[in-house]
Amino acid sequence: MMKSSKLVMGRYVEASSWVHRLDPRAKLVAMLLFLATVISAHSIVELSTISVIALLILVSSGIPLSRYGRASKPLWPLMFFMFLFYALFEQGGSVWFEIGSFHVSSEGVLLGLSAVWRMLLLVCFTSILTFTTTPIELNLGLEAVLKPLKLIGVSPQQWTMMITIALRFIPTIFEEADRILKAQASRGADINDLKLAAKGKMLLTLLVPIIVGAFRRAEDLVQAMESRGYVLDRARTSLRMLKWRRVDSLFLIGFGVMLVFTFVM
Repeated sequence: MMKSSKLVMGRYVEASSWVHRLDPRAKLVAMLLFLATVISAHSIVELSTISVIALLILVSSGIPLSRYGRASKPLWPLMFFMFLFYALFEQGGSVWFEIGSFHVSSEGVLLGLSAVWRMLLLVCFTSILTFTTTPIELNLGLEAVLKPLKLIGVSPQQWTMMITIALRFIPTIFEEADRILKAQASRGADINDLKLAAKGKMLLTLLVPIIVGAFRRAEDLVQAMESRGYVLDRARTSLRMLKWRRVDSLFLIGFGVMLVFTFVM
């Protein structure tokens, strides 16, 4: 059964590290630069250098590395599928062995490992954004970064609200599923005692109550916002003001240099 304490995706983790004190705008832009850097990296040396830098930042955030690992756990099946796809269908290099009509080659295995490596880097590192940024700061940072969208007639407040609520709903939905599983277990239907096929059927039965619960929570949220006089795109002041510091500039410059490094190499 799922444990609530393990549902770490989208949660803020309180700490006093320098990463927590960074401006959310700097962290958002840095995430985009890191994404571009990982995608543009081609060699093992580049990926290794990026991994070392990412690991140093993860450790210095004051959050246990195991928490980042748990954040990536839901994507492990996808990573395994990606590795299997490359290993079985990518041709090139020396053939290691054959599985029916499929040939597992050295090139396919290396490409599969590289794809998994990149995804693991992206998931673990971008988790810093939600782990070290409070919902209010994340909302302010997103709105500031998306402000240029006004030039093309797109509301940055609307997109900010959608993204922020989606991020906050992730742990809530997992907790809802955990409560339903516990209720079923108390009635003698413990998912841990079932076979794989039965587990799949039970998880499918969770979809209806989880979706209904999500719509109910969304409706409650809308009513709460309307009762407090919230109007989208209405000009309003903010209780918290973002302050850009020198460390934020250095943080972004570092990621910019890393991106240039991958293009030059």
